[in-house]
Amino acid sequence: MATTHVNMRVQKHREALRMAGLRPVQIWVPDTRRAGFAEECRRQSRLAAQADAIDHDMQQFMDQALADLDGWTE
Repeated sequence: MATTHVNMRVQKHREALRMAGLRPVQIWVPDTRRAGFAEECRRQSRLAAQADAIDHDMQQFMDQALADLDGWTE
């Protein structure tokens, strides 16, 4: 009986979201609990850091982009 009440609330909420012009989507993301996940993150981070160290133009671009943020407010 309680499940039916919850289902009705969820359905009502979803209908309200649809009326607001939204639609549901499903995305698949890596399972952070999977064995080897942390090591793969470290591996990819090392590769990105190595690529960043080699690409001096990118570092200059990022520094210029950061300087352009001065004076911006949230």
